[in-house]
Amino acid sequence: MIAATHTYQPSASDLTLLQAFADMLLVERGLSANTLSAYRSDVMAFARWLGDRQRELGDATRSDVHECLAARLDEGRSARSAARFLSALRRFYGWCRREGRIAEDPTRLVAAPSLGRPLPTSMSEAEVRRLLEAPDTGVTLGLRDRAMLEMVYGCGLRVSEIISVTVDQVNRRQGVVRLFGKGNKERLVPLGEHALNWLERYEAQARPELIEGSCDALFLSRQGRAMTRQSFWYRVKAHARRAGISAALSPHSLRHAFATHLVNHDADLRVVQLLLGHSDLSTTQIYTHVARERLKQLHGHHHPRG
Repeated sequence: MIAATHTYQPSASDLTLLQAFADMLLVERGLSANTLSAYRSDVMAFARWLGDRQRELGDATRSDVHECLAARLDEGRSARSAARFLSALRRFYGWCRREGRIAEDPTRLVAAPSLGRPLPTSMSEAEVRRLLEAPDTGVTLGLRDRAMLEMVYGCGLRVSEIISVTVDQVNRRQGVVRLFGKGNKERLVPLGEHALNWLERYEAQARPELIEGSCDALFLSRQGRAMTRQSFWYRVKAHARRAGISAALSPHSLRHAFATHLVNHDADLRVVQLLLGHSDLSTTQIYTHVARERLKQLHGHHHPRG
């Protein structure tokens, strides 16, 4: 079993390695809190797996890595989860090798599971409109949610970006927001007329009612603090139900819709790449495939020979 057991106690050797690795991660630049947590969790999971076999992290072999990956897949973990797990082990053992703590990297030559090229699910423009109009803007939280949804869709933001954006990052005169994405990379994104209008209404009417004490987060929770990923996602799902949207959504559905709708309306792919904050154009190109799939569906539905 990969799952944690309450009786597992890391050996002194494993504890030393895990603590040193965690300390190294904390000083690494560009790693988000979620990434740091995932790395620590995955390496600890491997330590537990080895511990069940009376082994330690420093003694792991390539065969151990293969067997552990196979066990995770047998338990029903996705290929994407297994690939992330292997990525964490590679970082851990690469660090161990550089530090001279092990003689050989057991992840060397271990192939990652094939992920294929999954297309992100995208909402139609009509569905996005219904979702944006779902919050009751006559109440404080509804006005906040409308401004938040308009900004996510209008700027193509990640969830981590919308919940961490501060008041000072928005330049209302120029109509842009300054964002810090993955790897702490900075980019400027236009707000758009709709997002800017709803944001100004939120800041004038709703934010003063939510804030308590000093908090520079732009979007505040009921308690006057920055919103969490979970609370944002809860609000999106609630508004989607109210809007009658039955399609499966993810926390990044509005970001995917932003990119897909830009490509559908002939936006230059390089511009979409800059707006999304993608390092590599190949990541952005997936939205051209989404647009093609949509064209195929429309052709199949409407053409007499479709």
